[in-house]
Amino acid sequence: MTDAPPALATTADAAPASAERTTMTPRDRLAVGLLLLSTFVVILNETTMGVALPHLMADLRIDATTGQWVTTAFMLTMAVVIPVTGFVMQRISTRATFLTAMGLFSVGTLVCAVAPTFPLLLTGRVVQAGGTAIMLPLLMTTVMTVTPERGRGRVMGNISVVISVAPALGPTISGLVLSVWPWRTLFVLMLPIALTALVVGALRLPNLTEPRAARVDVASVVVSAVGFGGLVYGLSRLGESAEGAGALQAWGPLVVGLAALSFFVARQLRLQTTDSALLDLRTFGSRTFTLAVALMTVSMMALFGTIILLPIYTQTVLGLSPVQTGLLLLPGGLLMGLAAPWVGRAYDRLGPRVLVVPGTVLVSASAWGFATLSASSASWVVLAGHVVLSLGLALIFTPLFTSALGSLPPHLYSHGSAVVGTVQQVAGAAGTALFITVMAAQVASVTDDGGSRVEAAAGGVHAAFLVGAVITLLAVPVAAMLRAPSTQGAPVAPH
Repeated sequence: MTDAPPALATTADAAPASAERTTMTPRDRLAVGLLLLSTFVVILNETTMGVALPHLMADLRIDATTGQWVTTAFMLTMAVVIPVTGFVMQRISTRATFLTAMGLFSVGTLVCAVAPTFPLLLTGRVVQAGGTAIMLPLLMTTVMTVTPERGRGRVMGNISVVISVAPALGPTISGLVLSVWPWRTLFVLMLPIALTALVVGALRLPNLTEPRAARVDVASVVVSAVGFGGLVYGLSRLGESAEGAGALQAWGPLVVGLAALSFFVARQLRLQTTDSALLDLRTFGSRTFTLAVALMTVSMMALFGTIILLPIYTQTVLGLSPVQTGLLLLPGGLLMGLAAPWVGRAYDRLGPRVLVVPGTVLVSASAWGFATLSASSASWVVLAGHVVLSLGLALIFTPLFTSALGSLPPHLYSHGSAVVGTVQQVAGAAGTALFITVMAAQVASVTDDGGSRVEAAAGGVHAAFLVGAVITLLAVPVAAMLRAPSTQGAPVAPH
C-alpha cells in the first residue's frame, strides 16, 4: 500500500492544485470562513437535543422510546446522505452545493421551531440532517482545494474546532438555554444565523471547482442508503436496548446493513475503474489515509461514548443538574477549541506523528481514569478526566484530517471528505452503542445482586469505560505508524 492511490482520469479536475499556491486569496478566505461558521452551526445542532428530551416528552406527550428518534433519525439521515456527497460535489458547483445545504438546514430549523406535533418535529430534524450531511464534506474539500500545502494544518485546526468542539458544546449550550427558555428556543436561536449564512453565500460565495456531468448510479445510492442506514440504525437500537427484544431487533438491521455494504463496496470497486463510482474507494490506496481513518474511528468512538456516559454518571450518581453537568464539561470543550489552532500550526512544522502519539496516550489515559469512577468519586475527577480527554483529542483530530486528505490527489478530495464524514457518523453510533450496551448489562447485573440505583449506575459506567479504555490502547501503536503524506495532495498524472 502506498501514499499515492492510482490516478483517476477526469474531464475537469478541481481548481489549480493547492500544493502549487503560496497564499490564500481574499476570495478563498471568504469562502473558508463562511463554510467554517456554517458548519459549526449545523454540527452544533446535532447534539443539542439529547438534553432537551425530557422537555420534548412533557410538551409533546411522548415516551422516551419515541423521543429518542429526534437524535436517531438525524444520525440515520447523515449516514445515508454523506456517502453520496463525494459524487455530488464533483458534479455541482461550490455555491450550488452550499445553497442546497444551508437551504435544507434553514427550512428544517424553521419547521422544528414551529412544530406543534412530534411527527412534524421529526420531519424538520430529517431535513436539517440532510443539509448538515453536505456541509462538512463541502468544507473539507474546499479547504484542501484552496489552502496552500504549508498552511493546511492551521486551517484544518479550525475544522477540528468545528468537528470536535461543536458536538461537545451542544449539550452544554442546550442545558443553559433550557434552564431559561422552552425547547423551541434552541431552533429559534439558530435560524437567524443559518439564514444570514444562506444570504451571504448566495451573494458572495465563489465557485471554487469546475463541475462535470456524469450519470449517477442509482443502484449504488439505494444500496448505500440501506447499508449505512442499516448499520447506524442497528447500532443505535443496540445502544438503546442492550438486552432482550431490543437487542434482537438491532441485529436484523445490522446484518442487512453489513450485507448491503459488502455489495456496495464490490460495486464501487468495479465502477471506479470507469470513474463512475458513487464513493471512490481508491482513497484507501493511501496508507496514510487508511491509518488516519482507523485512528479517527477510535477517537470518535471515545468522544461520542464519553458524551453519552458522563452526563448519565454526573446526574444519576453525583446528583448534578443538567446545567451543572454542562458547565462541568465546558472547560474541556473550550480547551479543544483553544488548542486546535496551535495544533494546526505545530502540524505544519512537525508533521502528524509527534502530535498524534501523545494524543492517543492522553485519550487512553483519560479512559482508564474514567474507569476508576465510583459512587463516591468527586466531581473534580470528572472535570480532570474530561480536560485530559479533550487535550488528547485536540492533538489527534487536526493531524488526522490533514494527513488523511493531504495524502490524496485533488480529484479524490471530495470522496475522501465523504469517507471521513461517514466514519464520523458510524463510529459515533458504534461508540454510543458499545458504551451504553456494556453499561446496561452491568447495571442489570448489579441490580439483580441487590445494589441500589446509584451503585448500579456507577458500576455500569465503570464497566463501559473499562472496555473503552482497552480499545483506546489499540490506537497507540497505530499512531506510531502514521507518517506525513508524501504527496500532500499534489496532482497525480492520469494513466
